[in-house]
Amino acid sequence: MAQSAPLLLRVVASSVTVAGRAGKIIRDVMTGGELNIVNKGKNDPQTEADRSAQRCIVASLSRQFPNVAIIGEEGPSNCEVPSDWVVTDSDQQVLGVRLPQDLEEVEDKDLCIWVDPLDGTSEYAQGLVEHVTVLIGVAVREKAVGGIIHQPYYKNPEDGSLGRTLWGIDGVATGGLQLIPPPEGKRIITTTRSHSDGTVQSALDALEADEILKVGGAGHKVMLLLEGKAHAYVFASAGCKRWDTCAPEAILRAFGGTLTDIHGECYSYNAETSHPNTRGVLATAPGQQHAWYLKKIPDEIKQRLA
Repeated sequence: MAQSAPLLLRVVASSVTVAGRAGKIIRDVMTGGELNIVNKGKNDPQTEADRSAQRCIVASLSRQFPNVAIIGEEGPSNCEVPSDWVVTDSDQQVLGVRLPQDLEEVEDKDLCIWVDPLDGTSEYAQGLVEHVTVLIGVAVREKAVGGIIHQPYYKNPEDGSLGRTLWGIDGVATGGLQLIPPPEGKRIITTTRSHSDGTVQSALDALEADEILKVGGAGHKVMLLLEGKAHAYVFASAGCKRWDTCAPEAILRAFGGTLTDIHGECYSYNAETSHPNTRGVLATAPGQQHAWYLKKIPDEIKQRLA
């Protein structure tokens, strides 16, 4: 079934399974206690879990899709990995999805896979593991279309096992999560836990939130929107990158939400684009008025992020 499915479905289906394997690697590194932290920059640590999870993801996907561009946060990866890190299985639910014709005809050259192997590294290193996600985004030309978010430390209520994966293909289908709307009559905003500054705070002040949730990781913040715990994710800063937002944007859109820069424009995710999200991030939960948030953010803040 896998080989007869359209390319986009095969990439998303494979990414669902490999994200789960990367999540196990992340847990194993933490259990082993050897994080081997190096600092890439201010408030930008990298651990052995980041490096190993990316090697697992890139090795698995590049062997199956050698002509598809893959861009990972941790730079070029050595694809010589232990054999049990190479995942070739595919998620059968994804493979059973029916695509519209334009997505059925997508070719290798049209795709770019954006990988954040461990989103929320600062929190992971501090033991705040509930903030951690694995992000694999699939762009078709310039648009974020397919997304996978894996939560390595999500505890399943049925059996207590760890790990949950949700996926979405914009305009087509979603899986792994039952959408919960945020509470009515109040405004809860989620934002950065470790990369705040005066501009970020000024944007939050302008939105007059009833509650602000400061958490790590773009994936975690978008999860809060889908789980009904926040109405919007606001980050008026150039601090995050394309691999932080490709998967969350695709999934959020697939569920009916919106993610743009703070000017209301979508980021480009083709392989040639620059990596920094220089114009900030504004995401709103399904059913929320994205335009209201755009209008409330002061022009002077938008000009700083022009």
